[in-house]
Amino acid sequence: MDKFKVLQDELWGFAETGMEEFKSAKAMEDFLENEGFAVERGIAGMETAYVATYGTGKPVICFLAEYDALFGLNQKADVDHYEPITSSEDTGHGCGHHLLGVGSIKAACEFKEYLKKTGKSGTVKMVGCPAEESGSGKAYLARDGFFADADIALTWHPGLYNEVTTGSHQSCISMFFKFHGVSSHAAGSPELGRSALDACELMNVGVNYLREHMESSDRVHYAYLNVGGKAPNVVQSEACLKYFIRSTTNPKCEALLERVINCAKGAALMTETKVEVIFDEGLSNVVPNFVLEDVLDESFKKLYKNTYTSEELAYAQKFKDTYEMSKMLNSVPSCAKDKNKVIDNIKNRPINDYYIETSHSDVCSMGSTDVGDVSWVVPTAQINTACYSLGAGAHTWQWVAQGKSSIAYKGAMLAGEILCDAAINLLEHPELIQKAKEELDNRLQGETYKCLIPKNVKPHVSKAD
Repeated sequence: MDKFKVLQDELWGFAETGMEEFKSAKAMEDFLENEGFAVERGIAGMETAYVATYGTGKPVICFLAEYDALFGLNQKADVDHYEPITSSEDTGHGCGHHLLGVGSIKAACEFKEYLKKTGKSGTVKMVGCPAEESGSGKAYLARDGFFADADIALTWHPGLYNEVTTGSHQSCISMFFKFHGVSSHAAGSPELGRSALDACELMNVGVNYLREHMESSDRVHYAYLNVGGKAPNVVQSEACLKYFIRSTTNPKCEALLERVINCAKGAALMTETKVEVIFDEGLSNVVPNFVLEDVLDESFKKLYKNTYTSEELAYAQKFKDTYEMSKMLNSVPSCAKDKNKVIDNIKNRPINDYYIETSHSDVCSMGSTDVGDVSWVVPTAQINTACYSLGAGAHTWQWVAQGKSSIAYKGAMLAGEILCDAAINLLEHPELIQKAKEELDNRLQGETYKCLIPKNVKPHVSKAD
């Protein structure tokens, strides 16, 4: 079996969540050492972060790897219906980060071979970035100056479509709101109680009224982590919420956070409880780079080939059949130059089997990624490759089930080849690197990077305590 396929299957099986990817990080680090890279483990205060380097001098081109899984997505491989692995932890690679890591390593290995063969000046820097789903590993790396020597950063993400990623993604801050009250007998002496659960509910009511007065692109979501117990006849003395606050830029996100905090303070005042506000994580909006998007577009057009077998198409069709067509048609890439061709592909094929050309965009998409922090300090660009059947959505059992398949593997290897080819093009045409840097400077308009994670906050597993 191909060495990259072996690594893909290993990472899929480990399915470790953010800041706890111990086996996954070690497997990747060992792999890279065997490939001739110098590996530094446990960087930037994160045990599961690493950097692998090869070569000397400029340019320094980074490839970014992710490898964290998700809770609640335990699923058997290749099964076209929901069927958890009963003996496993309740985790699974429902966002394809096991593929992301392997594809980036493929790019790094091929670029290393190019440097070795040609003897040209240049450094490949393979950066292992933990906890994208929850933990913001890249933000810590950027905050601590880890990309200061880099000239370019390239990455990718498994998906439904073959395309160059364009546009931005939102800034996001995650906070815990822990309310502390006083317990009492809810019937016999309710006047002595101060309900932390009431405070949570009133905070949420306040935030939901606040939605009318946010910008239309803002997003706020919450979840109860602690509802104070199961006894309705006990006034709940402790309760906790986790909030995500998102906006299109870091300053807007911070301003919206203050308004949410005011709702928490108001709820505490109304219920005579105390609120403890605990910072969890923060990540910056993505700064697009059209120069690098064009470089990736050139490599995509050069390298993409439709190589699916009849067996692979039948496999993808099984998973496509688990989705309604009307829902699939809602997922057409917004920047596709020929949307009708995409629609025809969705209707008539089980998988996206051609390269979708896209138009440059500055639009901020809903959702966040810690790639944004990297994009503030070094020109950064991404691609998507089709690794799953059409219809399948991220963070679903369908993505977990297809994660060891040959179509997933082909998508990861294609991504690696495209990223490597783009890196070679950039090295051979240094004027493109300079143009990408000039575009980043122009977009920032004198602004400097400010990480949303305060200096006193250290990398941690995301939890309230």
